[in-house]
Amino acid sequence: MRDQYQEQLAALGDALADMSLQAATAMELATRALLEADLQLAEQVIAEDLRIDDLRTEAEGRAFGLLALQSPVATDLRVVISAIHGAGDIERMGDLALHVAQAARRRHPQPVLPAEMAPYFAEMGRVGVALARKAAEVIRTRDVDMAATLEADDDAMDDLHRHIFSVLMAPSWTHGVAPAVDITLLGRFYERYADHAVTVARRVVYVVTGRMPGTLAV
Repeated sequence: MRDQYQEQLAALGDALADMSLQAATAMELATRALLEADLQLAEQVIAEDLRIDDLRTEAEGRAFGLLALQSPVATDLRVVISAIHGAGDIERMGDLALHVAQAARRRHPQPVLPAEMAPYFAEMGRVGVALARKAAEVIRTRDVDMAATLEADDDAMDDLHRHIFSVLMAPSWTHGVAPAVDITLLGRFYERYADHAVTVARRVVYVVTGRMPGTLAV
């Protein structure tokens, strides 16, 4: 009976890790859709967002089932509670990738980004996808040291986000208000995506140590 219980806990962690990988794929494809004005990719991300929503529902169902039937305590209880919160964080990451894809679809066939902004968003996409994949690995391994590295990785996203604003505010900006609004929103989507990945890693630290480091994404 105890072995089955531990298998259920492990399956819950695997479900969350799979969710994080799905969110990584969503942002990878959404970024390509944004940079390449690819309507087909944008539509794919939008359609597949329902899968991430379903994975959240499944993960929460597993977690609430464990609470109801197993009455977990100590570390096991932290696993279950963190899974419930973590599923929400990862589902939000999927939503943010969805917003990127929707921006690409909304402006199609025109590109959303002026050419000089594309490299910054390409890098933001790369950083965000790497964070989501690393978060999945942290969930699987409960590696606290790896979890800490997500904080440093997130600094790169914050730097890119700040730089985008400096470009928008520069006197040399000649693209008008509408592109500036799009870029401001997109920058926020990527920045929040990274923050939620970091929060997922922090929840793993809480599982292992009983202490929640830092502040949480909202």
